[in-house]
Amino acid sequence: MSATVVSLPPSTGDETVDFLRRLASMVSGKNGEMLLKAAATIEALTERATSTEALYHQQRDESARNAELRQAAELVSDALQRQVETLRKQLTEVTTAAATERTKFEAERVRLTGLMQQAEARFTGLTAELDALKASVEAFNETAITVPVDILRLTRSQFDFLADGFARNGDVISQAISEIGACAINQALAGNKPA
Repeated sequence: MSATVVSLPPSTGDETVDFLRRLASMVSGKNGEMLLKAAATIEALTERATSTEALYHQQRDESARNAELRQAAELVSDALQRQVETLRKQLTEVTTAAATERTKFEAERVRLTGLMQQAEARFTGLTAELDALKASVEAFNETAITVPVDILRLTRSQFDFLADGFARNGDVISQAISEIGACAINQALAGNKPA
């Protein structure tokens, strides 16, 4: 509950004190002393009332300034709370996105690891197959030779020519051997042709 403050009129106290002092100078004895005491008390009370009024005005101004500061602080506090809430939402979104990305990354890592293991197994299988083919080729190379087709045709022509020459001379055995050689070359050439 607030009290109503009424300012004292400035001239009222001074006039009353002057009047009491003049009256005390006209009256002698105890009454004069009491009038001087009353004047001094009025002066003291007037000073106290004036200083109290000044203190009241100062406190009222400080209270108004504090109310303004409190209102500004509340506005700043509300803005900061909204900002904190926004940052919390963003942090939640970022955390969720990061967890999703981690899950995707882990799934991709597992998939790629599986593919890498399959590729390693396939590579191992292909290496074994290549080694087997190399061994097969080496075994084949031990029993066969590679001759260009033109050389084989030329050789067959020579066997045919020899067989004809042996046939004219009547050498049947040499003719048969030459024809067998030409036939073997014909079979080799026939096996070389694509199906």
